[in-house]
Amino acid sequence: MKAKLRRLLSWEGLLLAILALVVVVNANLAPAYLSLNNQINLFQLSIEKIIVALVMAFIIINGEIDLSVASVMGLAACIVAVLFDRGFPMEWVIVVALLAGALCGAFNGFWVAYIGLPSLAVTLAGMIGFRGVARILIEDRSISGFPAWFTALGQQPLIGPFPFSLILFALLFTLALIVLQYSGVGRLVYIIGHNAAVARYSGIDVPQLKLGLFIASGFVAALAGVLLAARLGAVRGNTADGFELDIITMVLLGGVSIFGGTGNLAGVGLSILVILNLRNGMSLLNVTGNVQTGVVGMLLILSVLLPNLAQMARERWQRRAV
Repeated sequence: MKAKLRRLLSWEGLLLAILALVVVVNANLAPAYLSLNNQINLFQLSIEKIIVALVMAFIIINGEIDLSVASVMGLAACIVAVLFDRGFPMEWVIVVALLAGALCGAFNGFWVAYIGLPSLAVTLAGMIGFRGVARILIEDRSISGFPAWFTALGQQPLIGPFPFSLILFALLFTLALIVLQYSGVGRLVYIIGHNAAVARYSGIDVPQLKLGLFIASGFVAALAGVLLAARLGAVRGNTADGFELDIITMVLLGGVSIFGGTGNLAGVGLSILVILNLRNGMSLLNVTGNVQTGVVGMLLILSVLLPNLAQMARERWQRRAV
């Protein structure tokens, strides 16, 4: 009973209560909200963000951050568009885009893991640089006319009413959950995020793991960019611009500490559901995109502020008890 009560009072319990509240409010204000088509659409419109949020959880738990993921998404989408527009087979174009994303991640990871530069600065530079390359490739054009099988990946149902991207997310979430929570690699991610110096003295190859995580981040971001190009059916230089705000908010609101070492995918999953349902409800009520972005920004601030205030309160209470 005490364990159940402790879980209800945890951060995940709070997210579950917020999710229930959002669902009840949305259902009462927008009758179409509970329809199956709307629930699938709820995921479909943000599927690329939530796919990248999975690997972002690994990065932040490891004590780092990757601000360049949205730019890598845009760059991968632009590579797909430009190469296909020049007559290359779409299958090979997708492979090149995924490799480009992995190289972007390796570039970030090298400077962070082996040179020791802060990931905030490195990935901020990557965010600007990769976006610049994407704009150079596309210029001010919009490229479309992709093959039907490609756009179907992002737009058409594959199994029943569920599209390919949603099925892929379910598989990736399951894989990420197993790796992070139940594997040796996951334990190393937590150990390094909690104290990288202690991990290094314990014989753990910290640079190698950090490099691997950034390569995975770039690869998954590129995969999301390819799916985004398929869903939209057209690519511009600003594709995926600003997506990093939602992605990072999903992870931090899920209880992952910005300082690393704590958090789990259960919380991230609940956070994803809260943000997607909140955005969907606001969209059904015709709330403008700028207001929605402002709400997500407030959630980002609260997700960083509230855990730190709670920690300070616990420390003061413990000092008083002593």
